[in-house]
Amino acid sequence: MEQYSDRLDGIFVALSDPTRRAVLGRLGKGPASISELAAPFDMALPSFMKHIRLLEGNGLIRTRKSGRVRTCTIEKKPFAAVESWLSAQRAIWEGRTDRLERFALAKTREQST
Repeated sequence: MEQYSDRLDGIFVALSDPTRRAVLGRLGKGPASISELAAPFDMALPSFMKHIRLLEGNGLIRTRKSGRVRTCTIEKKPFAAVESWLSAQRAIWEGRTDRLERFALAKTREQST
């Protein structure tokens, strides 16, 4: 479980930055070169590469080099782990809010009688 938690921690750190989220959003449309991905951002390439390395290090993207061009593709598997965790959290909180709703309705009925 701890290894699973560490993996989620890394994924959420990667998702916490708007630049990295934008890169993932672009890669959701298909593979792209580093230069294509970096074009919309006003930062030096070495700074942008830190974002790429973090995304790749956490398994969210994969890169491959062909000649002088490095192409990135999105990896879908880590998103399944996030979705699973979020679904579990949603179930917990929906259960809690359902109990709160039942409690509030019971109190309202008590007060109206």
